[in-house]
Parts: sequence; C-alpha cells; structure tokens
Amino acid sequence: MKTYIPVVVVVMLILSGCKPAQQNETQTVAQSQPAAAPVAVEQNDCELTLGMDAWEPYQYMTVGNTVAGLDVEIVQAVMDNMDCSLNVIQGSWLELLTLLKQGEVDFVLGASKTDDREAFAYFSEPYRQERFQLYVRKDQANLPYADLAAFLADGHKVGVVNEYYYGDEVAALYADETQRSKFVGAIISELNMARLLDEEIDGLLEDSFVGASILRRKGLDKYIQPHSISLGSSDVYVMFSKESVSPTQVEQFNSGLAQLRDNGSYSRIMEKYSH
Repeated sequence: MKTYIPVVVVVMLILSGCKPAQQNETQTVAQSQPAAAPVAVEQNDCELTLGMDAWEPYQYMTVGNTVAGLDVEIVQAVMDNMDCSLNVIQGSWLELLTLLKQGEVDFVLGASKTDDREAFAYFSEPYRQERFQLYVRKDQANLPYADLAAFLADGHKVGVVNEYYYGDEVAALYADETQRSKFVGAIISELNMARLLDEEIDGLLEDSFVGASILRRKGLDKYIQPHSISLGSSDVYVMFSKESVSPTQVEQFNSGLAQLRDNGSYSRIMEKYSH
C-alpha cells in the first residue's frame, strides 16, 4: 500500500499560443518548483496556472513526462485560441482546492458546481458530463441492490475521495448522521481500491471512465468490477479562482470553448477518447 505524503508536486509547463493542431500530447515537463515560487513567463500577457489532479483518462502524466488526457487537450486548445501561456501544478484534489482558494492556482478541471464552491470560484459553461459508478469486489458484483441507499442500509461501507462532489444523492446520504459513518474518505481513488481488496470497505465510487482506466492499468479488473448501481450523469465544469481570475477571462474561456465546438475540434477530441 502506498503511503501518502502531503506535499504538492509542482510541475511548471510553458505553452506558447497557437501550437500546431496536430500535436496529440501536450506540454513537456520543464522543472519542479515550490508552489510559492511561480515561474515568470514573458511570451504572452495572458498566463494561467492549471491545478492538475492525476485522473486518467481526463488528466495525467505520461511515461515521457508530458501532461495528457481528454480534459487537458480541451483546455490546451482553448488556451491556444486565447493566446495564453499555461503553467501546471500537480497535486491532490484537496491540496489544489486550497491553492485555488488562495489564488495560487487559477483553475482546475473536472469540477462539479456547488453553492459552497461558488463562494470562492467562478465556473465555466459545462464542457462534458461524468457518471459515477459503484465498484465492488468481483464476488459482490451481482448483489441485488437497487441503489446506493439500499447498499448502505445493509451495513456496507463505501470509499470516496475527500472533497469530491458525487451529486445530490450522495450529499443527502452523507448529511444523514446515521449513514455518514459508512462513507470512508481517501486522498486518491487507488487507496480506496486497496481498501476494497483488503475488505476494509465494501465498495467505492468512481467516474466510470476513470474506474475502468485504473482497473486496466493496475491489472485489478479480475478482482474488482462495476456494480449496476450508478449515480447517473451530471455536468462537469472548469472551476476558476475568484482571487486570481476575472469574470472577463472566464467569458473569454467560454467563447473559446464555444469556438472549439463550432469548428469540430471538440468532437474530434471526444471521439479520440471514446474508444
């Protein structure tokens, strides 16, 4: 089992505007820097810092030390249209939310919109949808539970990632003091996978694309399988820090996103990751 060390790994990358459209993978890692010492960029007046939570296939670091993924390709294309340079800070979701509130990270990807978050963040137009799935050990895959409430009512514990928002259904269950103790938090989903195999929990919630990617990559698909319980689809947004990003910049991002949809680039990126 990996031991978590609460340190933000900082990966600074420089993206010049208008990179070739055929470039499939993105930024080459230049160097690691402390979070408090951002790299100065002179190429463009527009410079934004992305907080990246490794979440394959949406955002992740490749073996060749490049940042890649569906979300990354979408945001890179929009940034190119905005003629912006992009820095990347890598860390856990909880760490990145703290940096976002402080304005040390300008935006994060794959966010859900909540009232609490709107107090410190702006949100883009939704750019894709996600669907969270319950994953269980293989011998429990066919247990006849209709929904998550029934699964919990039978005494089962479910692993979640700290500060992730799983939708109204989970929020309502977590708000119930009789059910709250049945949710077990972790810093990353891989820890929940290990807990599931060790029978410390009975299931875990994860995005269906991400869960399938982790199981395939870790060779765990023979031991862990998706249950029929799904939380349904919900919109996903880019979340911007109110401390460092202006409403005008958010509008520019939304315009770039709309342009990406109109010229067909968005569909080509989505198609690439649908297989």
